Amino acid sequence: MTRTKKILLALAAILVIIQFIRPARNTGEAEGPNFIATKYNLPEEVHTILKQSCYDCHSNHTNYPWYTNIQPLGWWIQYSHINDGKRHLNFSEYATYKDKRAKHKMEDIIDEMKEGGMPLGSYTFIHRDTKLTAEQTKTITDWATAVGATIQVEEKAEVKAEK
Repeated sequence: MTRTKKILLALAAILVIIQFIRPARNTGEAEGPNFIATKYNLPEEVHTILKQSCYDCHSNHTNYPWYTNIQPLGWWIQYSHINDGKRHLNFSEYATYKDKRAKHKMEDIIDEMKEGGMPLGSYTFIHRDTKLTAEQTKTITDWATAVGATIQVEEKAEVKAEK
């Protein structure tokens, strides 16, 4: 057997073996006890947009397409998109955020909407129905602005002055 054939055989074996090494799936409850709507206003129109375009990476529940069963693609999606997305913003756990963090996350949402950063291009490339229209972007931006305005964050200097 030639060296090239041995290398190709080894690569094929590795590809088969890694199919059995799968990351944990994000299959929790998207709208549980700490869901954003338990603490903040979430109009139905906004909720629909979030479910369609944001929940797969920013909630405790992901709808996994068939291709996530192919490794290493599944690893990349799980770690780079889903886990990383939840680390930055998780609508399923939003009610647990401290006021300062919650307000900051609303500001982040506004920035991402204005910059067109979300949903990720690598996500909308396959999931074309998740790409936001200008109207949907405005709806999310207006909602995040309104919610952010309701969150009162105490400044540390003011707290010390009151003591």
